[in-house]
Amino acid sequence: MKNEISILKKDKDRIKIVFEYNSAIIEKIKTIKGRIWHPEEKCWTIPNNDETLKKILKMLSIEKVKIDPSLQRLPSENSPPHDFEDLKKDLVLRKYSNRTIKTYIHINREFLRFANKNLSEISDSDIKNYLVFLAEEKQSAASTLNQAINALKFYYGSMLKKRFIYEVKRPKKDKKLPVVLSKEEAAKIISSVDNIKHKAILMLVYSAGLRVGEVVKLKPADIDSKRMLVFIKGAKGRKDRYTLLSEATLKNLREYWKKYKPVKWLFPGPDKERHITIRTAQRIFEMACQKAGIKKQVTIHSLRHSFATHLLENGIDLRYIQELLGHKSSKTTEIYTHVSNKDFMKIRNPLDQILEEKENE
Repeated sequence: MKNEISILKKDKDRIKIVFEYNSAIIEKIKTIKGRIWHPEEKCWTIPNNDETLKKILKMLSIEKVKIDPSLQRLPSENSPPHDFEDLKKDLVLRKYSNRTIKTYIHINREFLRFANKNLSEISDSDIKNYLVFLAEEKQSAASTLNQAINALKFYYGSMLKKRFIYEVKRPKKDKKLPVVLSKEEAAKIISSVDNIKHKAILMLVYSAGLRVGEVVKLKPADIDSKRMLVFIKGAKGRKDRYTLLSEATLKNLREYWKKYKPVKWLFPGPDKERHITIRTAQRIFEMACQKAGIKKQVTIHSLRHSFATHLLENGIDLRYIQELLGHKSSKTTEIYTHVSNKDFMKIRNPLDQILEEKENE
């Protein structure tokens, strides 16, 4: 649109201002400290902070300005930023995991910045606008949107007793299949690792079907070598479970234990009182994939998916796989029937059949 001014987020440090040549607007921008002209992009950028954003919006004609929704985060002039201590305490009392607590607080903080209102002023339209922003502008997955709804519903619905949150409709889940490694690829990844500690981590994730958050929190006592089981305490949904311990993994763990002699945590970090981080385990997997020459778009969680799929292909009943993975619903486990090649192997490809018949003519 002619004469329209677009204010966009360039990155975490800079705000981009785009408009058709206008000497009056240029003179106003030149009064902003830290402004930069980018001739290759034909735009101006200014520092990304509340004070500068307030100043530029005041200078420009509001009717002509189109502002990026992610920049609509100016705090209310009359109230300090909300720390959400009340939300944190309630989540702790209800035994939510640290990860969920951090996520819920982050979502509520981001929403309040987006709405640019006091808590008492939040309305149904603010929630819907934020969800639309996440879906359209941020291109968030259905799982992210559902997590945002859960976080907002918990705070505004359960805690602040606002009823509007219950009217928000949940998006349909993305019907994505997990990326699965072949048995050869899984073996190649594990074999590529020389560090005995790193190898033990990847072997446990694959051979026991563990989540990355579960493997980093294992303790030496969780390895039951007599019963050949791994004990997972307080897994997702605060459930305990047992899963398989492979003989190869046990052999590797014994060698690892002789060398490192872990005490509190099976895989301690630099500070022995703390376990390694999830990010460290993810990096170990990423480096192993790179070394093994794996081109698939996989994460460490793909080892868990591969464990379940390979069990299914070996003829193990879905009910046992559900128990080993710690799935609450059998429907979650059933997704592996869509990636297993157990039944596909029995199907004769029509192209092969046609070519063979042609050869026999």
